Amino acid sequence: MQPLCDLRGLWLLLLSWFLLLFEVARAGRPVFSCPAACLCASNILSCSKQQLPNVPHSLPRYTALLDLSHNNLSRLRAEWTPTHLPYLHSLLLSHNHLNFISSEAFSPVPKLRYLDLSSNQLRMLDESLFSGLQSLEVLLLYNNHIMAVDRSAFEDVAQLQKLYLSQNQISRFPLELVRLPKLTLLDLSSNKLKSLPLSDLQKLPAWVKNGLYLHNNPLECTCELYQLFAHWQHRQLSPVVDFQEDLHCVSAKKLHSVFNLNCSEYKERAWEAHLGDTLTIHCDTKQQEMTKVWVTPSNERVPDAANSTVRVFEDGSLHFQQVQVEDEGVYTCYAMGEAFNETLSVELKVYNFTQHGHHDTLNTAYTTLVGCILSVVLVLIYLYLTPCRCWCRGVEKPSSHQGDSLSSSMLSTTPNHDPMAGGDKDDGFDRRVAFLEPAGPGQGQNGKLKPGNTLPVPEATGKGQRRMSDPESVSSVFSDTPIVV
Repeated sequence: MQPLCDLRGLWLLLLSWFLLLFEVARAGRPVFSCPAACLCASNILSCSKQQLPNVPHSLPRYTALLDLSHNNLSRLRAEWTPTHLPYLHSLLLSHNHLNFISSEAFSPVPKLRYLDLSSNQLRMLDESLFSGLQSLEVLLLYNNHIMAVDRSAFEDVAQLQKLYLSQNQISRFPLELVRLPKLTLLDLSSNKLKSLPLSDLQKLPAWVKNGLYLHNNPLECTCELYQLFAHWQHRQLSPVVDFQEDLHCVSAKKLHSVFNLNCSEYKERAWEAHLGDTLTIHCDTKQQEMTKVWVTPSNERVPDAANSTVRVFEDGSLHFQQVQVEDEGVYTCYAMGEAFNETLSVELKVYNFTQHGHHDTLNTAYTTLVGCILSVVLVLIYLYLTPCRCWCRGVEKPSSHQGDSLSSSMLSTTPNHDPMAGGDKDDGFDRRVAFLEPAGPGQGQNGKLKPGNTLPVPEATGKGQRRMSDPESVSSVFSDTPIVV
């Protein structure tokens, strides 16, 4: 009977151990103990300063923080840990000799939020190196030998907030990094940047520029660079306020302070608009998610009502539906946040006329062009399509002395006196011009005689008798052959 009881007790002991192991496995706790080279405290594993050439195997699955700094690690391969670490949120690998990181090295740690790779020997950030870390918030890469950053190295890292790349050898400004949606700090100080995309940096919101550190770089001295940092100084942004003495530039192989350049003094520009324009002015604060209130030049609060011509949007920007002359003035934005409050003043200048659009400019250009073409055509018609010559006209009209006298009186440009009178006067003062027109079938156009015909001489009826002319002498204004008599 005794052996039966001992056997039953053994079965109960084995069953209890099995149930215990099952509960531990279901709770995510491994059955193995802390690695020999590490110090474990709950879900924290500290394996630093152990001269480790490789990452210890059999890491506990529940590990949340893993410290592998100050060791001799040189390569971080895809299989650096055979254990999947779904709870790991902080990984410290600083002060090693890392010169290679596989693009799949971070697959076992998808929930990583803090990664320290500083003080290593990395030379390049390859394509899609950190793309798998969609929860990453802080990345430390300072004090390496990084010379180039691939444009896709940080794709899909939408949660990244702080990136430290100082004390490297980067020569190209990674503009794609400042476009990360939640990035509030980008440290590019102490690199080899010689130029900056100034126009793109000027368009960045203040909360991004407030965390963009560019000191101790061999930047080229230009007045545009001075205007950029002078604007940051005017806004009291941290990169200029905290490191003003370290903002240098290079000219003629000499180092100069950016704020000692011989450039025109910086002046804050006013917003400009024309009558009827639609305008949106942002309250460009140094902190995100602040409560913003706008006050008009007459010290009245701008309403949030949608039916108002001037109102405040949900993001805190000031919107003008149709700008009017009375909207001109200085508007003030009061921003309130958890860390600090901020007050911004914006001047609006309104021009008392509407701005021509693109289509109006085109219409004016086409109208001018058509007018020029028509003017040229009319000039050509006037020059080449002259009145028909005599041989293309029909039967001549009979002469009319009454009409002749009338036409001559209207078109004559000489004094009305007899050429034979006053013979004792100087000949040079008695000359006049007359346009002879055909008086009959014997004359041609413009007073020219036809062959075989003679010019009829009118009878003198007294002193001052006028010469008779053709009733059609009105055409003589086109004559280009004056006759001096």
